Amino acid sequence: MPTTIYDFIVKGNNGQDVDLAQYRGQVVLIVNTASKCGFTPQYKGLEYLYQKYKDQGLVILGFPCNQFANQEPAADAEIASFCELNYGVTFPLMKKVDVNGKEAAPIFQFLKKKARGFLFSGIKWNFTKFLIDRDGQTVKRFSPTTKPESLEADVLKMI
Repeated sequence: MPTTIYDFIVKGNNGQDVDLAQYRGQVVLIVNTASKCGFTPQYKGLEYLYQKYKDQGLVILGFPCNQFANQEPAADAEIASFCELNYGVTFPLMKKVDVNGKEAAPIFQFLKKKARGFLFSGIKWNFTKFLIDRDGQTVKRFSPTTKPESLEADVLKMI
């Protein structure tokens, strides 16, 4: 039974394994993303946070998801290209995953148990954010409407 995010290996956007243990000691923000969503411009805010705090120990991991109104239909390589060209994204993107249901990625099953949402634990929409402390423990969950820039105070408390 996993106890921290470091117990997970996920797939990177390029299909290679990414052992989350490599982020031990860093503050991690995990976000389920989509390229055709009303919240897609949040990529810019996520990249802002990443650039501003990556040297102080912040890492952002984007997990594209197509479970909400078919807003991420592209293949992984197209998603990475879109994010880089349109929003200058340099933080790591993972392989597209499900975040809800029987096929939900194990990391999202874990995060939803650690930080329940308002009313229910399921993820309501794209750009739900999970902030994880340097010990790999989920600290806070933020709704899709929460702009990444507004997480700055929470990030500063942890880095």
